[in-house]
Amino acid sequence: PSVTSSEEQTEGQRSTLECSTPYFCPGGDTALRWEGYNPQVSEVSSHVQLDTSGVSHQVTLTSSFTWKDHSKKLLCVVSDGPKRASTEVVLRVRHAPKDTQVSLSPSSGNIGVGDTVTLSCEVGSSHPPVSGYHWYKDGVAVGTERVLALPGVRREDHGRYHCEAQNALGTGVSPPVTLRVFSAEISASPAAEVLEGTATTLSCDVPGREGHPEELTYTWFKNSAWLKEGPAHTLLFPAVAAGDAGYYSCQVTNSQGSDTAQAISLSVTYPPRIPTLTLFQETQGGRLVIVRCTVDSHPPATLAIDHDGAVLATSGAQVTLGQRLGVTASRNSLRLEIRDAGPRDSGKYGCTASNVHGNASATKVLVARAAGLQIQPSAEVTEGTAVTLTCVGTGDTEEEPLYTWYRNGRRLQESSFPTLEFPSVRGDDAGAFQCQVRSRNGSDTSEAVPLRVLYPPRQPVLSSFLQSQGGHLGIIQCSVESDPESNLTLRRGDDAIACTQGCPQATSPRVHVTRSYNSLKVEIRDVVVEDEGIYVCQAGNSQGRASATVDFKA
Repeated sequence: PSVTSSEEQTEGQRSTLECSTPYFCPGGDTALRWEGYNPQVSEVSSHVQLDTSGVSHQVTLTSSFTWKDHSKKLLCVVSDGPKRASTEVVLRVRHAPKDTQVSLSPSSGNIGVGDTVTLSCEVGSSHPPVSGYHWYKDGVAVGTERVLALPGVRREDHGRYHCEAQNALGTGVSPPVTLRVFSAEISASPAAEVLEGTATTLSCDVPGREGHPEELTYTWFKNSAWLKEGPAHTLLFPAVAAGDAGYYSCQVTNSQGSDTAQAISLSVTYPPRIPTLTLFQETQGGRLVIVRCTVDSHPPATLAIDHDGAVLATSGAQVTLGQRLGVTASRNSLRLEIRDAGPRDSGKYGCTASNVHGNASATKVLVARAAGLQIQPSAEVTEGTAVTLTCVGTGDTEEEPLYTWYRNGRRLQESSFPTLEFPSVRGDDAGAFQCQVRSRNGSDTSEAVPLRVLYPPRQPVLSSFLQSQGGHLGIIQCSVESDPESNLTLRRGDDAIACTQGCPQATSPRVHVTRSYNSLKVEIRDVVVEDEGIYVCQAGNSQGRASATVDFKA
């Protein structure tokens, strides 16, 4: 048989195929028919021509084909009993791209920040072939290739992706696929720096947490120490306290693994506490009164010292100082020296501390002392010097007075000798000394006189630790005992990583340096293998040098 049909059919349109023979047998078992079509959507008609113009037998198949019929074979068959002959027709059904799907690789396990991910647009069938692809993330166009490659995934890449495949007949749209980036991150509300008493929440989130297909477990840490573990992704402080300040991190775990967020620093501000006001009176080099005020606050407070209501010194805007006055100010500390002190300097001294959150004050009364204390050769000596403290009083000269010595308020000794000797003074001998003179007429105690012993740095204390899993934050801290304050330098090989004074700021944005008295703290964020090695802390002052090493491992 011969077949007549169009080369291609179009999905949804009715097509006609004709099967014919140039003969017809009215009797017998000869038959002409179509095989392989869907009778539910097809019509078959037969036509026979028997006249002088010719003889033919024609069977016409009218059907509506779908994309699933593409490449399907139909047979036009003529048979006579067991004998048969056939002609094959391969359907070419034009249709838009069908069965469009997104293939995600890797298809299992957690996808973390920095991983490589590919999304492929797979089409089950298309005729003519696909001529173009379009990718969309959360409805926004992001690509035009069949494969969307993400060589270094970011948290922002989390979302719902779908692709569209196009040809001349239309567009095939895939169902959306969610790319889940498993990356933990901590946020603070209302802020990472809050006022004491504020309701504060730390939230540990992975992208798409609310729509995550399985329950997540959260483990919280403060300064690398375990705090709590459970399904709660938040850490609540109904009224945050100063003691809650610190570095917080969290680890999020699912059935595929875990991820640890980079630590966040929670800073708590608060008004000044009650200041500590200390009064000293000494006679070294002429009578000297020392008024010292310290306070605990964050941010630092402005301090002011007054005498009977008249401001003598401040750590903020400078006031005009008298000739007998000297002022030293540092963070949350103010020191006032009054030289040639006498009865006129007796009275009530006050210290007021204030910052943006409030203020506080303290007062003390100074009474001029009759007894005095002298230090030879000086109230400031180097370690190893022979030092003699002499108590000068108004004891009865007709009898031998009794002298009692105190250091930092603790009783040292009692004798009839007015001197306290240190043949070779040590740094540990420094302190505030007082002497009490007792006789038949009564007793009097001198003001405390500070003895300062200058000594070289002791062996530095050098420690390091690495934040739990992931190694995101490494901390190296060096502290030392010395007087005067030491210059601390942290080195690795020939490179100076940081120092307390006299060196440039850290060149790497990953390195943060905190400096305080005789202490140097270096924080290395996003620790890498290159940060490993032997670190040396060198301490030096005018009296000498010392060093210590630590092996830092990532």
